[in-house]
Amino acid sequence: MFRIDTDNLILRDMMPEDEAHFVAMSQDTKYQRFYNESDCEPDKYKELTKLFIEQSVESPRHSFQLAIEDKKSGEFIGTVCLRLESDFQASIGCGLLRKCQGSGLMQEAAIALADFGFRELNVHRLYAETISKNVAAIKLCESLGMQKEAHFREHRFFKNQWWDTVVFSVLHAEWVKA
Repeated sequence: MFRIDTDNLILRDMMPEDEAHFVAMSQDTKYQRFYNESDCEPDKYKELTKLFIEQSVESPRHSFQLAIEDKKSGEFIGTVCLRLESDFQASIGCGLLRKCQGSGLMQEAAIALADFGFRELNVHRLYAETISKNVAAIKLCESLGMQKEAHFREHRFFKNQWWDTVVFSVLHAEWVKA
């Protein structure tokens, strides 16, 4: 099983017992703010759990969709992922239980996974795309040393409105582990 330990967290492969926690996280209204309604269906998150478990045994591995576990309590508190693409590029994404938001734990998890990508997987460019109104995600990107490189106007349509998206990235040569 893949695992990264940080001071406060264990980043590890998803397991069947994570499904209920993952589904519950996806049903929080704050979590759903920046997602299409159909993307937050409980059955979709059950299927995603199965997919992430299957991807964890692929060889070569292209996706590190990891559970974030609180080291002290052993509790599932969120997810963080690194998806490898062609030309040594990768995307990063995350989700965290509401009660843990603002604690710095997501930054700790994202730094650890980004560092793994640059150090172990030889990623050249790491990027993230988010809705332009997702202030927490933008702050996280900036805390990782990412720079805004694109702003797509009215790029996604859901919840009966158009949403702008932004793309942030950091290059391997720019990476400084915080």
